[in-house]
Amino acid sequence: MIDRLLNYGRHLIKNFLASVGQYQTVLDIGAGCGDDLMIASMINQNSVLHAIEVSPANVYKLTQKNVTVHSINIERDTFPFCDASVDIIIANQVLEHSKEIFWIFHEVTRVLRIGGKVIVGVPNLASLHNRILLVLGKQPSSIKTASAHIRGFTREDMVEFLESCFPGGYKLKAFGGSNFYPFPPAVAKSLAVLFPTMAWGIFFMFEKQRTYKQEFLEFPKARQLETNYYRGEM
Repeated sequence: MIDRLLNYGRHLIKNFLASVGQYQTVLDIGAGCGDDLMIASMINQNSVLHAIEVSPANVYKLTQKNVTVHSINIERDTFPFCDASVDIIIANQVLEHSKEIFWIFHEVTRVLRIGGKVIVGVPNLASLHNRILLVLGKQPSSIKTASAHIRGFTREDMVEFLESCFPGGYKLKAFGGSNFYPFPPAVAKSLAVLFPTMAWGIFFMFEKQRTYKQEFLEFPKARQLETNYYRGEM
């Protein structure tokens, strides 16, 4: 039986955060009920926890856990933080639901301090089961049209995206895979360690390397991308 809780890669997020050392301000984008923030708090009990979340049920759960909640639209709104003021940003199983990835990473990069970390978890378009589905002429499960997902990601594509938009701006500090369809948990965990780029989910920790100058907003215009991406009030 597949353990879908492994899709969230929380053992990897715990390891990533434990490797960071000291941090203070943590922001979780699309925080759900706050599981990833609780990991951050467990590792560093002095951390200040913030969440972007709009579900009323999750907002209530987060406030009960002493998390400051900001109910904003990550694809349109400005994050309520000063430039270079956040130490850790988490986006776990969020980006695959989002069209406005340039705006999201503009805001993420604007508020993240140099040396700060971005932890990203997304379904893997290049997972073993998705590769098999494509060979059979079927739609990969991570980007089915009749689903909530509108983007697909691979390891190389994510790294290339950040480097193309913000050259020299991020350095990949850690990477891992979690879950391995269609295998049961004991086998899936081992296979994900051995073959992370073929796991169900892929998880990254990037470190911000330099000052940000709105490169994520300039990229769609400079490349003349035909999709009308939101770029704020330019």
